[in-house]
Amino acid sequence: MTEQTTDRAPRADSEENRRQIQYWRLLARLFDHEEQPALESGSLAVVEDLGLPPALLDPGASIDSIVQRHPELATEFDGLMAPEPDGVDAGARDRAAEVRRAALVSKVLLNVFASGSGTVTAGQLARWQSDAGWLERALGCRPGELRGGRAGGGAGAGGLLIPGFGPELGAIEADLVKRMHLREVLADPKLAAQLTPSMSLIEQLLRDKSNLSGVALANAKSLIRRFVDDVAEVLRTQVEKATAGDLDRSVPPKRVFRNLDLDRTIWKNLTNWSPEEERLYVDRLYYRHTARKTMPQRLIVVVDQSGSMVDSMVNCTILASIFAGLPKVDVHLIAYDTQALDLTPWVHDPFETLLRTKLGGGNDGPVAMAMARPKITEPRNTVMVWISDFYEFDRSQPLFEGIEAVHRSGVKFIPVGSVTSSGRQEVNPWFRERFKTLGTPVLSGHIRKLVHELKTFLT
Repeated sequence: MTEQTTDRAPRADSEENRRQIQYWRLLARLFDHEEQPALESGSLAVVEDLGLPPALLDPGASIDSIVQRHPELATEFDGLMAPEPDGVDAGARDRAAEVRRAALVSKVLLNVFASGSGTVTAGQLARWQSDAGWLERALGCRPGELRGGRAGGGAGAGGLLIPGFGPELGAIEADLVKRMHLREVLADPKLAAQLTPSMSLIEQLLRDKSNLSGVALANAKSLIRRFVDDVAEVLRTQVEKATAGDLDRSVPPKRVFRNLDLDRTIWKNLTNWSPEEERLYVDRLYYRHTARKTMPQRLIVVVDQSGSMVDSMVNCTILASIFAGLPKVDVHLIAYDTQALDLTPWVHDPFETLLRTKLGGGNDGPVAMAMARPKITEPRNTVMVWISDFYEFDRSQPLFEGIEAVHRSGVKFIPVGSVTSSGRQEVNPWFRERFKTLGTPVLSGHIRKLVHELKTFLT
């Protein structure tokens, strides 16, 4: 027993040292290049001993290229950094497996967070986006979920890690897009074809669209439309589920054959069964209720289009268009910064709506309220969704007084801090406290929360 224990301890120490080499290399690449040569040679020895490809240590090799050559590694990357399920002791895992895990984790983190400096090409951006997708998969999420590139999906399995990674990924991607000569890339169809639409890229395109023309403008519009269609597909599914509505039993069922409730009809008429004739005489037919509670007549969406609310502008424009496509719904869309813009005529086409936005500027909520209030004709049958961080140009009190008046008139008022995939939001504390007092607390920034809130009111 003693000899076995003694033999195991040095082996455990050895595996721990090998694991630490991988993480020290990771830190050195990010912060201390003087120690890099020795750690590179040590890491190479560990990787080769584990039977892993040396390409894991090549900063220029994408994870896609590694998985393409070694497809068996794909399953190892999935959920690589997700927390252990309840009841599983992380310390009980095989130490050799932990060394292997350290090598894979280091590859993912370095490819994503060591983004370099200088000009970025379309190919480099595409590779980074792909590697960021692998990081999201390693955290237990779907590609694009943490960066705000998709509107659907729940929290990933890596719930404890997501809050720190999501904003950071978005910031890195935005920096890469800014470092890319986007106008030149868009003017070249081959380079433009390498771009994958994301929230950061769409934001830059919307900001720069007035400076584009010809082929560059056409490619920009194509990327925006691809992104809009992608997000719309996810949102449409959520809205359809949320707005199905409960059965409205106050509406008599239509007496048509397709609504005939045969089982109930037979059950209710069993007393009329004639054993002698072996016949069931039916006194009354029963029909199923099919009418459902419908949407309110009017939905007014007011969204802040200042620089900090781009994600919200894109998501809400698409969401408004989907609600506008439902029967018996009159949707109005207003965007504002220091001026208000009524986008209602284009609300059915989010692509055209986004092309008419002008991102940037400050906040002047009373200007938007002045445009929105005349649209309220039946307060009890109206929902007003207001999306903003509520940081006003010294006009907080006038805006709140207008909101308070709308709320007290009977309108269902829903303030939302932001509408993003990651759920991040920042709201002026002054407004947050007053909304709470008013009985209309600010919603969390996740778009699913807004859809759920509308469902609660509509059904």
